[in-house]
Amino acid sequence: MADFRIQANRPELQQMFRQSEQIAPRVKQPDELRGLEQSTGEISFRESIRNFVHDVDNMQKDAAEKTQLFMAGEISNVHDVMIAVEKANTSFQLLMELRNKMLDAYQEIKRMSV
Repeated sequence: MADFRIQANRPELQQMFRQSEQIAPRVKQPDELRGLEQSTGEISFRESIRNFVHDVDNMQKDAAEKTQLFMAGEISNVHDVMIAVEKANTSFQLLMELRNKMLDAYQEIKRMSV
């Protein structure tokens, strides 16, 4: 029967152990990898979509607020109100098209055979 015990005094094992200790500091730890996205200054796809949805929501709220103020007589410039409403409408339509394209891409990926 073969002896599978590892003996620490074997020169080959000691050399491999020393090499692994030298390599270990160069390997990024999970905590370092988490912050990598933020440190490069690049925005992930998820963050850009989240930011876009947030911007669309803010435009919708701004348009609703301006509409309410116009109806209450506090704003007399109808042009600003119409511009805010059209911006909100156009950005919402773009968001819906983006959602539809992403769903179509997801459906296409689901149909692919592996």
